[in-house]
Amino acid sequence: MKKEEIREMSTADLQERLVQMEKDYMQQRINHAVTPVDNTAKITADRRMIARVKTELRRRELNIK
Repeated sequence: MKKEEIREMSTADLQERLVQMEKDYMQQRINHAVTPVDNTAKITADRRMIARVKTELRRRELNIK
């Protein structure tokens, strides 16, 4: 998902997506702790995507006020 796609999504969709992404990210970290995954860069990419979504939600929150 690109920055432009994130900006086009509604706030409710972003919040739902964020919950799901965080859940998936935590599951990946747990799985990686038990048995190392082949592509560890995916964990980093997912963490950064979560940060992008949180940043967009925060930007919208500040614009409303």
